[in-house]
Amino acid sequence: MTLRKSLLILIFALTACERNHIKTGDHLSENDIDRMQKLGLLDKGEVIYEFYSESKNSVAGNFFTDRRIAMYWIDERDKAKDQVSFSLYQDIQSIDTVYNAGITYCPFMLVTKKDNSTFKVCADGKRQEIKAFFEGAINKWTQSKNKK
Repeated sequence: MTLRKSLLILIFALTACERNHIKTGDHLSENDIDRMQKLGLLDKGEVIYEFYSESKNSVAGNFFTDRRIAMYWIDERDKAKDQVSFSLYQDIQSIDTVYNAGITYCPFMLVTKKDNSTFKVCADGKRQEIKAFFEGAINKWTQSKNKK
């Protein structure tokens, strides 16, 4: 691999998370909502509070709603690599945040379900935006636990 090609790959990796931004659910298209419903990540009437995609919304999404935290990654070349995960708030055991995830990774929340399975929900942008995304999801989970 040439030095130029290596540098281009490194620059792409470093900026991949920065191309998109966190947005509220009301900024998603009907196609985005339909896709999440077809993936089993969203019920009719469920409200998405915040959403982040590392790529195109059709390929990747990380979000939290009034009922759950969820993520999806759709590999356009190999369906075996698709990842679709969610947890309803009442099924979450813990949420850990990682702000410094390494040079090529987005900050993420590690969601641990009561069955001890885990998945990552990514978000990137300005530090205060990431913090607001993480805290918003954790607050919704905490509110859900306190309703019992």
